Amino acid sequence: MRFARQTTLRSRAIVAGTGVHSNSPVRLVLHPADANSGICFLRTGLPGGHERLIAARWSEVSMTELCTVIGRSDHATVSTVEHLLAALSGLGVDNVLVEIDGPEVPIMDGSAADFVEAIDQAGIVQLQAQRRYIKVLKPVRVEQGRAFSELRPAEQGFRLEVEIDFAAGVIGRQKKVIDLDADAFRRDLSRARTFGFIHDVERLWKAGFALGASLENTVALDGERVLNPGGLRFGDEFVRHKTLDAVGDLALAGAPLIGAYRSFCGGHKMNVAVLEALFSDRAAYAVIDGAPKREPAPAGQYFGAQAAFAGELN
Repeated sequence: MRFARQTTLRSRAIVAGTGVHSNSPVRLVLHPADANSGICFLRTGLPGGHERLIAARWSEVSMTELCTVIGRSDHATVSTVEHLLAALSGLGVDNVLVEIDGPEVPIMDGSAADFVEAIDQAGIVQLQAQRRYIKVLKPVRVEQGRAFSELRPAEQGFRLEVEIDFAAGVIGRQKKVIDLDADAFRRDLSRARTFGFIHDVERLWKAGFALGASLENTVALDGERVLNPGGLRFGDEFVRHKTLDAVGDLALAGAPLIGAYRSFCGGHKMNVAVLEALFSDRAAYAVIDGAPKREPAPAGQYFGAQAAFAGELN
């Protein structure tokens, strides 16, 4: 099934869990939304019974340390949005209202699998409006030390090339190349979990991070050992998760991208920075209506002793 028109959910879906950094319980409801609404968070549970709408856009990002945060601290924020956004983007869902009663999207099992299941249960329907795309017209690149992220033009589709290089031998240097569509997202990315190092936990706790991390929602590394009893889901699960994060962060463009993304030792900060670089140059992109030859299509399947430790460092 291929979509030439915009999509939303057939019915609402509910997901509940705890935040990996805040350790706060949270419930979110994915509601169908009208065409051209995009992905928008409705933050409830604020003091005085107030509610705030926060668009899932790169311009709303307020922090990128260890996770991606949208909104403003003097109004309302939602953190760790990247796994949910990856699931919505990867499955081709254009318009959703995400009602959330806490400050952080639940971590679930550390991957996007539970969000994929929720979307599958709700179903995806087409709307009357044509899908809108953002086409990359010329290369844009951001660098920080040896790390970089870049977007380049392509005639159709969206390709990601993500490479990481960690001193820890259990990770080492890994690379993932994927042409994004729903089948590839489900098969290659959706189940890849977040990861972290035991030796960083005390520092992160003091900074208020990783308070809800456990072996149930994070791949824990101690030196050269993976501590999770079941081991890894993929031999290269680490770079697959970094690619999943990139899909979620790049969804903050506000529409599917036509182009190619490449990064080396990147992360949330550089994913968002390359979007900022793209949209700061009006000659670097075009907004187009209508379906190119390649585009996301839903398909698929859901797969579905405690220790606290650090969240991702990059």
